[in-house]
Amino acid sequence: MAQLWGGRFTKETDQLVYQFNASIGFDQKFYRQDIKGSMAHVRMLAKQGILTEEERDQILSGLEGILSDVESGVLAITSEYEDIHSFVEANLIDRIGDAGKKLHTGRSRNDQVALDMRLYVRDELMEIDELVKELLITLERIMEENLHTYMPGFTHLQKAQPITLAHHLGAYFEMFKRDRQRLHDIYERMNYCPLGSGALAGTTYPLDREYTAELLEFAGPTQNSMDSVSDRDYVIEFLSALSTIMMHMSRFSEEIIIWNTNEYQFVEIDDAYSTGSSIMPQKKNPDIAELVRGKTGRVYGALVAILTTMKGIPLAYNKDMQEDKELTFDAIDTVKGCLALFEGMISTMRFRKERMENSAKNGFTNATDAADYLVGKGVPFRDAHGIVGRLVLYCLDKGISLDDLSLEEYQKISPVFEGDIYDAISMKNCVERRNTIGAPGAAAMQAVFEKNRKYLEEN
Repeated sequence: MAQLWGGRFTKETDQLVYQFNASIGFDQKFYRQDIKGSMAHVRMLAKQGILTEEERDQILSGLEGILSDVESGVLAITSEYEDIHSFVEANLIDRIGDAGKKLHTGRSRNDQVALDMRLYVRDELMEIDELVKELLITLERIMEENLHTYMPGFTHLQKAQPITLAHHLGAYFEMFKRDRQRLHDIYERMNYCPLGSGALAGTTYPLDREYTAELLEFAGPTQNSMDSVSDRDYVIEFLSALSTIMMHMSRFSEEIIIWNTNEYQFVEIDDAYSTGSSIMPQKKNPDIAELVRGKTGRVYGALVAILTTMKGIPLAYNKDMQEDKELTFDAIDTVKGCLALFEGMISTMRFRKERMENSAKNGFTNATDAADYLVGKGVPFRDAHGIVGRLVLYCLDKGISLDDLSLEEYQKISPVFEGDIYDAISMKNCVERRNTIGAPGAAAMQAVFEKNRKYLEEN
């Protein structure tokens, strides 16, 4: 078909070149944003007297018809068109005639695509924010249900000190809360309207860019027309935030995979979120957790790709920037799918509480508390550390835990030990005595629950 820019050219574009250049295969994804932007542009043109009210109404009616027909499937977006902008404009002219040719007055495809991408990212950002919030709501529920579920805390994947499941999951609550804060920060920075910037140097038409920005619910218009058409910082920031969300889900998934092993058996994943083996009937594989972990690299790839694309582009618009779309669209779809499935997996997962507590006991996670007990009896900490180290060696040789030692065995290594050592090193007391801000004790965690509930209500 004839191109919207064909007047300068004396022969048809080579078909292979045309296909290589075309973006309709992927930018059709934001047909709604393109039509929404065109409607705002037309209203502004009429307000400024650049179009008549009759022309405005004709164009708006035509655009509404195109949107309705695409939504209902009556009108298909096909590769006959170079991009979504050409599709909309060509169909508009077919429907309403010469008035449709005035749609593009005071506008370039450069500021048009900049607007469409910004609107699309803004819409998707809010959807992802809502999915992260749903995940936080689920995490908070599980935390409150497991205030007294004792388990080992780890460093270096070695059992370290006893904590609760509520405390462990609380670390992920903080991570995903920061993810939402990042999304909100990006929204504030990107929420400015590039429409009216033209190809790069604005336009001689008396456009009211403040009005256009208001119609599209932006905070205001962008302030430099060259930056407006060549800025993809918000895409990079968005992909960076999505990569961080995936990184957090991947870390959590790795723990679920470990907890699901025969050696740990801390969790039982619901049948709906796991699969079996084609030849090994005993297997129950944590497929969703593994796929989330695997797909994290896919989202990272999109971030690195756009950074690499943008690093050598001179001002203002260059065709390279068309590469911002496919990988961004894929990353968005990937993150949305992972968030929905991950939330479903953890909300249906069963925690083996007794197994978790026994693991904490058998991993000497209360050794630090045994040392603190001695310090409370007047033993210098460095000496207490050495005494408990010898106790641990003795237990390892016997294949028992600190809880299993007799008082006589304790006193053979240090006569300072008395009968109250058993209370001092019980999982409950080890955890409950830690009540500074951010610690796993019940009082500290109850304060966290209250703050979390308030945050979720207000945000």
